[in-house]
Amino acid sequence: MGVLKEHRQKGLTLLPNFLTTLSLFCGFYGMVSAIKGDFIISAWAIIGAACFDGLDGRVARLTRTTSKFGVEYDSLSDLVAFGVAPGILAYLWGLQGFGRLGWLAAFLYVATTALRLARFNAISHSGTGQSRYFLGLPCPSAAGIVSTAVLFSHHLGIEGQFSHVTFLTLVYILSFLMISNVRYYSFKDVKWFEAHPFSSIVTLILFLMVVATEPRVTLFILGILYGISGPMAIIYRSIFATKAKVKEDEEHYNI
Repeated sequence: MGVLKEHRQKGLTLLPNFLTTLSLFCGFYGMVSAIKGDFIISAWAIIGAACFDGLDGRVARLTRTTSKFGVEYDSLSDLVAFGVAPGILAYLWGLQGFGRLGWLAAFLYVATTALRLARFNAISHSGTGQSRYFLGLPCPSAAGIVSTAVLFSHHLGIEGQFSHVTFLTLVYILSFLMISNVRYYSFKDVKWFEAHPFSSIVTLILFLMVVATEPRVTLFILGILYGISGPMAIIYRSIFATKAKVKEDEEHYNI
């Protein structure tokens, strides 16, 4: 019985690492596809890597098989799948026409991804991180925006100089957001789904239907909305903080 339990535990331990390996494979395949000029396949491969990356951590927590090795392996995989792969895709698809400015943008994206992951690991190891929020734009989200931008442009047939200038700007903005102090909601402690299981299923089905209508458009829009949610939250909080300060001053001075 003890041997069977030990084999079962080993199998559960391997599962998160297997999902991480699948994420790494998708990232590598995304690089190969981009080099071959198959940019659409490359973009979908990176999105696939993000899906597997979202599963490995959750599976590890559900099966209680989290380990330091798994955390480090996941970070190395993330650097390839969400740093190098989208950096190569971005450069070969829309940045190489800008010469030095283009490859510097691609390098900056890879470098900020590495810095983002290093800071995330440092915060996680220190135990000072907040599970509700990410500090800086998560690199899978940034990679998803890069990939869906390629898919979105191809779907609308707007590939060209104008779209590539916009894309260059987008890459620089994403690089900045990843290493910024802007907070992004992590969706790790959403209690509504646990409290309303039936409504959650219906909501999930409706969400999948919306995404499936035209994923190249809906995924890009969702990515952009999440990308701007952090800065918009700062603006929202500053406005209400200013209003609260004005109201406090008015009450203090009886204005």
